[in-house]
Amino acid sequence: MTERKVLVLDNGANTIKAGYALFSQQPKIIPNCRVTRGKGDKKTFIGDQFSSCTDFSGLYYRLPFEKGFLTNWEVEKGIWDRIFSKDVLDCDPQKTSLLITEPCFNLPNIQRTYDEMIFEVYEFQSYCRTIAPWLCIQNDISSLYPNRPQNLAEPPDCVLVVDSGYSFTHIVPFVMGRPILPAIRRINIGGKLLTNHLKEIVSFRYWDMMDQTYVMNEVKETCCYVSQDFLADLETCRKNTRDNPILQEYVLPDFSRNTKGYIREKKRGAEIYDQSDEQVLYMNNECFTVPEILFNPSDIGMNQAGIPEVIVEAINATHPDLHGLFYGNIVLVGGNSLFSGYKERVEKDLRVLAPSEFEVKVGIPEDPITYAWHGGRQFASTPEFDERLVTRSEYMEYGSNICLRKFGLGGDEIDEMSE
Repeated sequence: MTERKVLVLDNGANTIKAGYALFSQQPKIIPNCRVTRGKGDKKTFIGDQFSSCTDFSGLYYRLPFEKGFLTNWEVEKGIWDRIFSKDVLDCDPQKTSLLITEPCFNLPNIQRTYDEMIFEVYEFQSYCRTIAPWLCIQNDISSLYPNRPQNLAEPPDCVLVVDSGYSFTHIVPFVMGRPILPAIRRINIGGKLLTNHLKEIVSFRYWDMMDQTYVMNEVKETCCYVSQDFLADLETCRKNTRDNPILQEYVLPDFSRNTKGYIREKKRGAEIYDQSDEQVLYMNNECFTVPEILFNPSDIGMNQAGIPEVIVEAINATHPDLHGLFYGNIVLVGGNSLFSGYKERVEKDLRVLAPSEFEVKVGIPEDPITYAWHGGRQFASTPEFDERLVTRSEYMEYGSNICLRKFGLGGDEIDEMSE
């Protein structure tokens, strides 16, 4: 295979993970948004420039993704321009091949716009478009299960990827590296919904935080965890403050002395009533009721099943002979996988729902956010990557039809494996 400069771009709705396959060990993680600071100064941050922002109050976001699909190409182009510029990746598209991710079941007109942007606007030498869960299985999946015997270190034939990200949670079963299309499931819950729900709760109980998306997202990531016994934790939250280990005192940033919030040590005895000038947010049952939505969407009135139930539903949509293999090879990725207790709760609930004769094994990578990018980096060095690439000359001759033929995942032989 001829060596080429390959740019791997995991184009998520919340962050973009970008880096060169042959030269980068770790990707750059860049916010996929354009942010305006306040109504007065109108200072704008694009992509990686957001890291230079010091005051995160009252930010106004323009997001290229809406409900998980790329709809605002004007904003996305501005972010890509910044990423490809000399200040970030110094990418010369005419001498570069691009490997980019798209959402599961992306709409055909959006796919055509991807093709037009990449070949007609940026003029990349060649490119390949695929879904992030497929890139995840290009990694060494066996290493995620430490108790597995060494002689079974080969890639498993059946893998089920649970990708819980910013907009959606997708459950995607793969057989021999190809997705079983009729068995793919989606839950309309992601990190964005959890942050918005936390904003509403805090705004109702404490202060108006509806315009403080960044701050409340930090609170969610710092304080929230997945409960292993929801009713017992609720009972604990009713206890006196001094006897409640769940209660956390989160000091909100004031953007003069502190630019980042933090959890302070709880005061005891006579000092329990805070006399300082710090603005403290008391996080009690909010710590676990917000992530609980991933497991019980009906808590907020959504007529959908939780992650463990949908995993079982996706597995049951495949051939019965494959069920045991899927239960033994479940991989959790996406930003919501970072919640403390998330893996244990999925495994615990699945053990109750799965047939007793099947062993349930749930693996989670060290960094669930960049796992797809690392899989793309591995894939870019394989002969299959060359076969799936569409060159600019092919596109100019055949149009988007060649992209549709080469990038389409699944096929008749996979459909036959579903019930």
